Amino acid sequence: MFGRLMPTEGKFFDLFNQHAELCVKGSKEMVALMTNFDDLEIRVHAIESIEKQADTVTYTAIELLHKTFITPIDRDDIHKLITKMDDILDLLEDAAQTISLYDIREITPEAKRLAELCLACALKVKEAVALLHNMDNSRQILTICEEIDRLESDADHVMRAAMSKLFRDEPDVRNLIKLKAIYEILETVTDRCEDVANIIEGIIVENA
Repeated sequence: MFGRLMPTEGKFFDLFNQHAELCVKGSKEMVALMTNFDDLEIRVHAIESIEKQADTVTYTAIELLHKTFITPIDRDDIHKLITKMDDILDLLEDAAQTISLYDIREITPEAKRLAELCLACALKVKEAVALLHNMDNSRQILTICEEIDRLESDADHVMRAAMSKLFRDEPDVRNLIKLKAIYEILETVTDRCEDVANIIEGIIVENA
């Protein structure tokens, strides 16, 4: 009887890994969208579909959290980690929908570069999450988290340069407003990846 109440600890880590993989898939779709607008609506639909899958994973993790008596790591950390990861895909969906709704016809190299940095961050999040099940991996995980911080700083630099160029060179106010919104959403994706890295660093400090 008591055995049935004990948690399957690996399940939480499996869900983290599933979500991280979806973050990577969504980021790859965003890079593809930025590379070729010919199949814009197909890419937008793909990102929306991936985001819905991630919502399901998030819901499953939170539901499991409520049903689990003993968790492998702090309950609050589990909740914060899965919800911050979900924010990544929410923002990618926002970016894709904004591009579609604003009827943007041409993307800038800066927007594409920000999308590439989103993907780089998502790949590092996936790496860190995959190692989280074993605290013997703590040093390697912390190194990956530092790399996420560096990528987020790179995105900040790209964002500032992109904004400067936009306000200096873009004559069409409407196009300026549209591109500014895209830049801001994509840069925020990297912020959320950094938030995930910070949560993971906290888990390592508490458990290693």
